[in-house]
Amino acid sequence: MASKDLSWKHVEQNANEPEAIAAARTQSLELGVDAVSPATGAQLAVIAAALAAESIIEIGTGLGVSGLWMLQGAPDAHLTSIDVEADHHEVARRHFADAGHPAAKVRLITGRAADVLPRMNEGSYDAVLIDADAAGLLEYVEHALRLVRAGGAVLVPHALWHDTVPDPAKREGTTAALRGLLTELGRSDAVHVAVSPVGDGLLQIITRRR
Repeated sequence: MASKDLSWKHVEQNANEPEAIAAARTQSLELGVDAVSPATGAQLAVIAAALAAESIIEIGTGLGVSGLWMLQGAPDAHLTSIDVEADHHEVARRHFADAGHPAAKVRLITGRAADVLPRMNEGSYDAVLIDADAAGLLEYVEHALRLVRAGGAVLVPHALWHDTVPDPAKREGTTAALRGLLTELGRSDAVHVAVSPVGDGLLQIITRRR
């Protein structure tokens, strides 16, 4: 195993995942719902804490793993989480409650993100997390950049898409879309951009203060 692989494995295995989030992860695995890795979650928590986030919107609730991690870093924040699967929200609601997050601070919206996001207020969120259908990724990023405040963060897990994005021989739809997004963002003067290799890759977009 290459040294980089050893480092990646070390980071993943040594992420300290709280019990409530671990329970949500276990159920996600049982039901075949993809969740961010523990190290990715820990990084989300650090970013939320660094932003002193008060308002977070999440596209793709799953069973609550990524949202729980964001609230781990910003426990007083209000979280709005959108998912098309009502069954997922039923389970996620229990995990948020088990972690001690009041229902009044966790708003779960069941519906298509493409229908919900245009109704969200511009510049009103400290962080926007996009962990949803890759086919709508570019549209979601456009919405996210509108919704996040100046100096806020747009976060995209799975940004390396199973290690296919760095491989020029891989050109299928999701890989090509992510590669194009990274290229376009790299040319923009409106944002700061970085990709972390934790988990399946975490794209971090910070909007420049105006």
